[in-house]
Amino acid sequence: MREKITRLFVVAAIAEACSWLALLVGMAVKYGPPADETGVQIFGPIHGGLFVAYGVLVLAVARLHRWSLPVTAVALACAVPPFATLLFERWARRRGLLRPTPVQPRTPTPVG
Repeated sequence: MREKITRLFVVAAIAEACSWLALLVGMAVKYGPPADETGVQIFGPIHGGLFVAYGVLVLAVARLHRWSLPVTAVALACAVPPFATLLFERWARRRGLLRPTPVQPRTPTPVG
């Protein structure tokens, strides 16, 4: 389960950055000479959904991998500037923050 959520986080980070690119291109077309809003109407909601998905997955991965509060805050803040989710994902991978951590079995507590 841990690895699956971590993979979803990586996919969401990449998809969020790609949706940023699509939205920026749509905005360039909207405010440029063609003046067509279709790109923004299509990619705006897609980017919004991926933005929310990335935020939820940051919180899930932070809990699973026991990230510190500052690392979690930086991961959430990276959703705002374009392409920063890619930079954070690469940084976290290099630092070992996305490495699977072994689950330690709980020892039963005697009752009575």
